[in-house]
Amino acid sequence: MMKTELEMRQVTLGYGHYTVMKDVTFKASPGEMVGLIGPNGSGKSTIIKALSRLLNPRTGKVMVGGREIGTIGRRELACLVGVVPQLPLLPSTFTAFEIVLMGRNPHLKLFQTESKRDLDLTRTAMKKTGTEKLANRYVNELSGGEIQSLLIARVLVQETKAILLDEPTANLDIGRQGEILDLIKNLCHVEKLTVLAAVHDLNLAAQYCDRLILIHEGHIYSQGTPSEVITDENIKEVYGAENCVYTHPANGLPTVLLSAHANMKNNRHM
Repeated sequence: MMKTELEMRQVTLGYGHYTVMKDVTFKASPGEMVGLIGPNGSGKSTIIKALSRLLNPRTGKVMVGGREIGTIGRRELACLVGVVPQLPLLPSTFTAFEIVLMGRNPHLKLFQTESKRDLDLTRTAMKKTGTEKLANRYVNELSGGEIQSLLIARVLVQETKAILLDEPTANLDIGRQGEILDLIKNLCHVEKLTVLAAVHDLNLAAQYCDRLILIHEGHIYSQGTPSEVITDENIKEVYGAENCVYTHPANGLPTVLLSAHANMKNNRHM
């Protein structure tokens, strides 16, 4: 099975006259789950857009499988890289099964109908993501969490070599967060997929990602293992929070615990 590496080389990204990211350089390899972390508006989703070819780089190179992304056709790119967006636009009159089946579109020729294998893959993906019970329900009848799970199923059906996830656990309760991330990480390691995920929750990022990329003020501030990136110093500088990183007692990974600011504590005694 061909593997697909994702890479950025000294990339600058922006919208109109506004520059969001400068000199972005990193690599995500097969079998590796890499997390993008940073405050809201730091540029995590912008990087996802560039790697899915929704945004062209101003400078530098965006590479997929060793090739510049601009040289890869849309259909071929869809067979290489699957995307789970944060705010999807889905047809409300489609059933959940039809939404997931759409993941097979890049593999079909013009006017070609889905085969038995396509249908079987869809059923399997819905079973893996716990969405099979939603198969006959329409999109406008589903919750945000249910839709998020369908998008995960759709990208599995797509059978890509790399997966981009923009806040994959948004709208999911704590139980479903664990189930979905367990599934993604297992697929990443067993099938040697390249996974890049923008993650808002630092604790989920630390527990599930092999490496983290911390973004701050339009640059990559730090990248490495969770223990190397999620430190008291880094969290204080990037998020403005002090002395909040501890070692998880079960696995030794960093855990972020928040506490009230000093002035709030003082107010309790007034």
